Amino acid sequence: MASNSVRGSRHGRRAEANHEAEFSCSLQDLRALMELRGPESVTKIQECYGDVNGLCARLRTSPVDGLDGSSEDIDRRKQEFGQNLIPPKKPKTFVQLVWEALQDVTLIILEVAAIISLGLSFYKPPDAERQNCGSAAGGVEEDGEAEAGWIEGAAILLSVVCVVLVTAFNDWSKEKQFRGLQSRIEQEQKFTVVRGGQMVQIKVSEIVVGDIAQVKYGDLLPADGILIQGNDLKIDESSLTGESDHVKKTLDKDPMLLSGTHVMEGSGKILVCAVGINSQTGIIFSLLGASEEDGEEKAEKEKKKEKLKEELKKKKIKDKKNKDGVEMQPLKEDGELDKKKKNLPKKEKSVLQGKLTKLAVQIGEAGLFMSALTVLILITRFLIDTFWVQGVPWSKECMPIYMQFFVKFFIIGVTVLVVAVPEGLPLAVTISLAYSVKKMMKDNNLVRHLDACETMGNATAICSDKTGTLTMNRMTVVQTYIAGRYYKKVPEPGLIPARILDLLIQGIGVNCAYTTKIMPPEKEGGLPRQIGNKTECALLGFSLDLRRDYQTVRNEIPEEKLFKVYTFNSVRKSMSTVLKNYDGSYRMYSKGASEILLRKCCKILVSSGDAKSFKPRDRDDLVKKVIEPMASEGLRTICLAYRDFPASEGEPDWEDEAHILSGLTCISVVGIEDPVRPEVPEAIRKCQRAGITVRMVTGDNINTARAIASKCGILQPGDDFLCIEGKEFNRRIRNPMGEIEQERIDKIWPKLRVLARSSPTDKHTLVKGIIDSTVLEKRQVVAVTGDGTNDGPALKKADVGFAMGIAGTDVAKEASDIILTDDNFSSIVKAVMWGRNVYDSISKFLQFQLTVNVVAVIVAFTGACITQDSPLKAVQMLWVNLIMDTFASLALATEPPTEALLLRDPYGRKKPLISRTMMKNILGHGVYQLTVIFTLLFAGEKIFDIDSGRNAPLHAPPSEHYTIVFNTFVLMQIFNELNARKIHGERNVFEGVFNNPIFCSIVLGTFVIQFVIVQFGGKPFSCVRLNIEQWLWCTFLGLGSLLWGQLVSSIPTKWLKFLKTAGHGTQQEEIPEEELEEMKDHEEIDHAEMEMRRSHVLWCRGLNRIQKQIRVVNAFRDSVSPYEGLETPESRSSIHNFMTAPEFRIEDSEPQIPMIDEVDGEDEAPTKRNSTGAIPPPLTVLSNLQPLSTNQNNNATERIVPLHKDASRPGLNQPNSATLPPCPGSPLHSLETSL
Repeated sequence: MASNSVRGSRHGRRAEANHEAEFSCSLQDLRALMELRGPESVTKIQECYGDVNGLCARLRTSPVDGLDGSSEDIDRRKQEFGQNLIPPKKPKTFVQLVWEALQDVTLIILEVAAIISLGLSFYKPPDAERQNCGSAAGGVEEDGEAEAGWIEGAAILLSVVCVVLVTAFNDWSKEKQFRGLQSRIEQEQKFTVVRGGQMVQIKVSEIVVGDIAQVKYGDLLPADGILIQGNDLKIDESSLTGESDHVKKTLDKDPMLLSGTHVMEGSGKILVCAVGINSQTGIIFSLLGASEEDGEEKAEKEKKKEKLKEELKKKKIKDKKNKDGVEMQPLKEDGELDKKKKNLPKKEKSVLQGKLTKLAVQIGEAGLFMSALTVLILITRFLIDTFWVQGVPWSKECMPIYMQFFVKFFIIGVTVLVVAVPEGLPLAVTISLAYSVKKMMKDNNLVRHLDACETMGNATAICSDKTGTLTMNRMTVVQTYIAGRYYKKVPEPGLIPARILDLLIQGIGVNCAYTTKIMPPEKEGGLPRQIGNKTECALLGFSLDLRRDYQTVRNEIPEEKLFKVYTFNSVRKSMSTVLKNYDGSYRMYSKGASEILLRKCCKILVSSGDAKSFKPRDRDDLVKKVIEPMASEGLRTICLAYRDFPASEGEPDWEDEAHILSGLTCISVVGIEDPVRPEVPEAIRKCQRAGITVRMVTGDNINTARAIASKCGILQPGDDFLCIEGKEFNRRIRNPMGEIEQERIDKIWPKLRVLARSSPTDKHTLVKGIIDSTVLEKRQVVAVTGDGTNDGPALKKADVGFAMGIAGTDVAKEASDIILTDDNFSSIVKAVMWGRNVYDSISKFLQFQLTVNVVAVIVAFTGACITQDSPLKAVQMLWVNLIMDTFASLALATEPPTEALLLRDPYGRKKPLISRTMMKNILGHGVYQLTVIFTLLFAGEKIFDIDSGRNAPLHAPPSEHYTIVFNTFVLMQIFNELNARKIHGERNVFEGVFNNPIFCSIVLGTFVIQFVIVQFGGKPFSCVRLNIEQWLWCTFLGLGSLLWGQLVSSIPTKWLKFLKTAGHGTQQEEIPEEELEEMKDHEEIDHAEMEMRRSHVLWCRGLNRIQKQIRVVNAFRDSVSPYEGLETPESRSSIHNFMTAPEFRIEDSEPQIPMIDEVDGEDEAPTKRNSTGAIPPPLTVLSNLQPLSTNQNNNATERIVPLHKDASRPGLNQPNSATLPPCPGSPLHSLETSL
């Protein structure tokens, strides 16, 4: 068989060269093969292909050198087996968007009114009759004027068309932007494959069937494949099966790797067998209907999928039996699971959206009330005036004329409503967020969830990693302890005994991932490039500094020859590689955190090159004399050790890790320096000035952490802040039962600045503790940075999760909200600035919008009641609405941020959108504008010596008087837009105005259009030309609002205690107790929903447009985060993004990361083998079920205590224990505390 496969692969290579022979394996065969799981798949591969190499031969690829990478070959594979893409859903066309914009209730009412008005204007009753219908019906008009009656109706229709087109265009450009962003996120995803014998990184979409892909810890698999070679490979398949435990992949038991699953441990090589819509994820995707297909095919696939899930489930249960001897139920029936996924509770609306929806509802209700009142008063006045005061008898002939009046009144009422409803609000939010997101790209922040940007402005705490974020992640070995001597710089190779040097170089060569290497610099004289894990790069660099080449070691011992690899994970905190010697003995090399590995050493190599015994006393000496001095200089200490297993003792039990990893011989301890990024101390100073606490959470030892924290400015000399280790932290936050208590966390976190030697669980506990804390009156808003797979839970839990773009694993990127493309802490400060800016932009817009609203509504209302006609006509109102909504939101929402934003504390979740100062500005300017307008309205004809426009008959020509009123009104808004730029009562409103070209062009543009409307608008806009003197007066009155603004800002806000603020989030006490109970754990307090429930249903239908905008934001959230769960199948369009359902996946795995406790006994751990007491029945709780009550929410579902706190014993510590939350008081608990 073997010879056969070798011949096959040779034949394969030849075929590749000729490009003639077709693949002797069809798409259908591969699909059928990938449907199988576990042992079945192994037997199938053996029956059909001999082994994986046989399959490689059939697919014309080499397991060692991969594809040759020629473009013809790649294209042929794409044709034959498909591309690694899932076709995206078509975007909405412009016409669809227009149709959606037309659904707005207020616009529909206006259209209907305009059409009726049009119809009636063509009806001409006999003139004689006309006189008898009351004076308001007017005398005989000139024919031309009566003819022009249709113009108003037409103009309203036209302006409706304008509004609709503008809205649709906005939506369309947003969708375009979002798609651009999404494709940018997808292009950033690369994967390592072997082509032509070289490891290259290619885009995920370029992967083809037959590629040999390298998978490693933290990858999200982009395609289906079969394992060729693996080291300790464990996969989280919960995204496909809903099972939270990790599945071990081996060549002889289960070699199938599926797309959309995560590599949680280990590394390996796979042969890609299915891509795009033929991979498991793609098949499920097509079931979800993202790619339209015929019903029959679908049904067939449904069956396959059911089968697949059944298989996986059966296999899982079998596996579990094999592993633990304890059967565990699958988490949930799959059907239920899918339902669960669909009804997943949506995350809390962002704070801002909650406040805005509430505010919009309130304003809209007021507007509805005012407009109804206006119509009522107009109709009543007309009826009383005509039938009672003038005593006109009722006659059928006059009916159409009365109808015209009623339609006119109705139109006035609707325009009042149109002006009152702030449909620009959501638009402003969307524009502001979309603009910020675009600009944040330039500041190295790739925003995946739109509202993260705004939440960041409220952040009060940042929990940052150390490596790579605060430091440069360019590691070098600067000190070493070797052969019994402590060198403060890298020693000359001659000073080290040859035997020790050989052991050291071989250990470094084989026990660093083969994907890690040091490449020559790109530019002349630059630093060598470090590829892969940076700590390992430092060790490889160390071997080069000792003038020995690690590559020669790797050439002698290629990766295939490694006997066994225990890869690094957060529990082991070490990595070991076992080599088999010719005489049947084994040698294992280990490297890891020095204080952990030294505990496992019983010998140490001395200057003679021999090993002498290494007792706990010697170890304490070494720690004091070497490790602590290194750590206090901020160096990371790594211990390198080895162990021989002689052939005489027979083969050891490789699964018993605790035994394997004991009795080591220490070769050397190295100190690795990772310099602090030069810009970090300044960035941290800015954060502290802006009221944000920076905490460092790191896996490094406490002295290193303290040294780096002092260099960064997190710890200042003389502060009494806490700096503790994960172990101590856990001891302090748990009660004697071993449960975490919020009160205990509350005692620690306000002072905590550095948490060292922390496990991912500690990070999650800390973040959760700070968020749930009620010590301070403000709820803390926490941002977290993370790069490793194990940071997933903390990133999900945080209000804003930052993942590292360069060093981050796919899993971390998925759990995050923002990706830092340069891994730099100072980019987080930029994100804070942009977040605060969004908030301020929206407040600016509100201040402007509400002033216009108040004035326009009052003018229309009073005017209508006193003069029987609104001074501002329907078309004029629509123009005003367009300026204040669409243009102003563009102008004010795109202000760039300034450093000044970082000089104040965060606003917090409760702060109202409209502060007292803003209320003062709104009312102050409202008073000025109303005074001017009413003066012009009732005394304008005397001042300007023109005819009065009041009480004009039905189709009267437009008057100069009303044109002046309209013109002044608009000019006051234009100048008030400048006032609105400042919301904290600053005096200089022009400051930085030229930094925002959009603002300047919009203000100028509005002015020009206004001029055109007044001079050439004529009848449709009810305007008459004004002369230069009148224009100057109007402009002067407009400018007055700038001067008046200075007066308003001179009044101290503290005098105006009676002013109310508006736009709070829903206050806690307004929500009924029971609802609060339900919501507390998930913070699912969706303010908008709360409001709606309270009988606002009717009004909300009218808020159609607002909801649409919010929907756009939500759609954005779903589509930009291609990963955001399964709610919207359309939103994902690359296979890589699919099926990760993070809220589902990551929360399920939250508890899996066991607590690590470093005081494992010295070496006697193996004796504790089976002391596990009784295991309580598995609790199949999905983490999104609500916990029973609030005081328990820190135990049962959120955090699961592993059965053993003994990190060296993987058997029980593997996450299979994750589904067994110990009940308080169970044998497990007492066991745990006793340990």
